[in-house]
Amino acid sequence: MAKKALILLEGHRSMGLLFVQAARRLGLHPIILSADPAQYDYLAAESIEAIHIDTGNLAALIRECSRLRTTYDIAGVTGALDSVYATVGKLCRHFHLPGPNPASIERCCDKFTQRQLLAEAGVPIPAYHLATSATDVEASAAEIGLPVILKPVVGTGSRGVRLCRNVDELAEHTTYLLARKHVHPPYLLGETSPRMLVEEFVEGPHYSAEVMGSEVVAIAAIDWGRPPHFVLRQCTYPALLTDDKHRAIIDASLNCLRALDLGWGPTNIEFMWTKRGPVVIEVNPRLAGSPTPQLVQLAYGVDLITEHIRLVIGDEWSLRRTHSDTAAARFLVADSDGTLDWISGDSRAATVPGVAEVKLYTEPKTPIHRNGNFRDCIGHVIAASPSVARTEAILQRAVDLIDWSITPFPTLSE
Repeated sequence: MAKKALILLEGHRSMGLLFVQAARRLGLHPIILSADPAQYDYLAAESIEAIHIDTGNLAALIRECSRLRTTYDIAGVTGALDSVYATVGKLCRHFHLPGPNPASIERCCDKFTQRQLLAEAGVPIPAYHLATSATDVEASAAEIGLPVILKPVVGTGSRGVRLCRNVDELAEHTTYLLARKHVHPPYLLGETSPRMLVEEFVEGPHYSAEVMGSEVVAIAAIDWGRPPHFVLRQCTYPALLTDDKHRAIIDASLNCLRALDLGWGPTNIEFMWTKRGPVVIEVNPRLAGSPTPQLVQLAYGVDLITEHIRLVIGDEWSLRRTHSDTAAARFLVADSDGTLDWISGDSRAATVPGVAEVKLYTEPKTPIHRNGNFRDCIGHVIAASPSVARTEAILQRAVDLIDWSITPFPTLSE
């Protein structure tokens, strides 16, 4: 009898190992198809089968999966990156496997199209305009009114997202986006020319909803730190909400799914709470990145990655909660550009009672270049306990034990 395999289209630097481990627990043989397998260091460490292939070439992927079917029983195909998730859906349809609707994924990953569909459905969103030039940006900002958010139409991880408070900041960031300095190839998603969104700056508490299928699994409180950039500082499950606010966010989440024709598999939805209630900032048709799955499991006992894989292979899946605690992650954010000389205290922080994980992303002697996105984070600490206050105290105690030193880069005059 052929071994059951799970095809993973590309890996994931923060969640890839979790997908592999979950697949193995379910008795599946994980196989990674990647344009650059070497970027995922866990593949060699875990002796995972990896195949080098152009993951942007659907025909090549179909041929490779057909070849693999001569050896394996392919139970399912999935991936964790926006850049490949629509292709995942196309492969699933070709091989008659459970999977997302590729057309819905493509529409959702285009932030302008997403905005249009949400607006047509009456879902509250910020005022917005599409821009393709500096002139467009200037005119749009004048109509909406400064300050505005200026960001690329395609991308993830807050790449290229900035609050522009005056015309000088607006011009500077427009030049940055038009030069495509924010673009990283795996996240390009086929974007061939710079398109930008100019959006109303909506203020208020920030929340994030994790959805599986058409069920809202969890709602987190999010701290993005200080503008103009949006670098995640802390994520806490559950968010402390009144019953009315909780219901309003659930209703808005389900309205997003209907408007975008989603509802299969995972969706992550970001909200800002305003006088109008929940305003949708962004819908991501995928699992939120690490450490969200770990936090949801610590808070509620729901393993989003395992249940997602069960869905992918057509198995019975469950979102039943086994407990209710408070889980939070505090992110360690570089405070300057330069070379990371040393970072210490992580081992001591890991021994603090209630700490579930301390993870460093950056090795000493590594150059630090802050760009105002998720890559500014150099590590995180996760803690869990029965109460919000206790979890916060555990986090603070652990984070206070971690320290680092960054030597600024030499200037031209030196």
